[in-house]
Amino acid sequence: MTPTERAEQIARFRAMAEGDPEDDLAHFRLGQLLMEDGQYAEAARTFERVLQINPYFSRVYQHLGECLVQQGQKEQAIAVLTRGWQVADERGDRVPKEAIEKLLRSLGAAIPQPANSSDTAGGDTGFRCQRPGCMEGKRARPLPAPPFPDELGLRIQREICAACWNLWHRDLSIKVINELRLDLSSEFGQAEYDKYMRDFFGFEQETST
Repeated sequence: MTPTERAEQIARFRAMAEGDPEDDLAHFRLGQLLMEDGQYAEAARTFERVLQINPYFSRVYQHLGECLVQQGQKEQAIAVLTRGWQVADERGDRVPKEAIEKLLRSLGAAIPQPANSSDTAGGDTGFRCQRPGCMEGKRARPLPAPPFPDELGLRIQREICAACWNLWHRDLSIKVINELRLDLSSEFGQAEYDKYMRDFFGFEQETST
């Protein structure tokens, strides 16, 4: 992404975040872009806002900790990362948990001990949604069928709970289409739609090279 493209994306997501102060995804993407642009102080404030909206968004603790490290705030970073590790451990968010562990070790900080939880009975469905920020926890339920007849649809069924899919499909996808004025009949519009959907589900690693 060129500096000009990044500036345009920052402006776009800042407008989305200002338009809906409770949109944790818009704030999250804004924070990521600000971080990539080296604006660590503003990125940190943006990630803090995400955690006010959704304190279970484990990946945000990772990014906030990284921003604090970049600003030389080691003790604050350790406190944030420690809390993030605990959230990731409680939710079963393996990837953010491992990333936070590496950051804590690099800072010479102790790795927290896993919660000794035995409350697996009751509302535990056994399915763990992999979307960063999912608030269903042990109540998460899988989709009964893939939403699309392709590999992406199969992955969503494997990794994303029904509640998160419905949040995207019924609410956020419409907001993205309207606010970004996407024409889904065009190749560009469909590609942009797919990119934002992947961002929401935490599938950014599958961007093309």
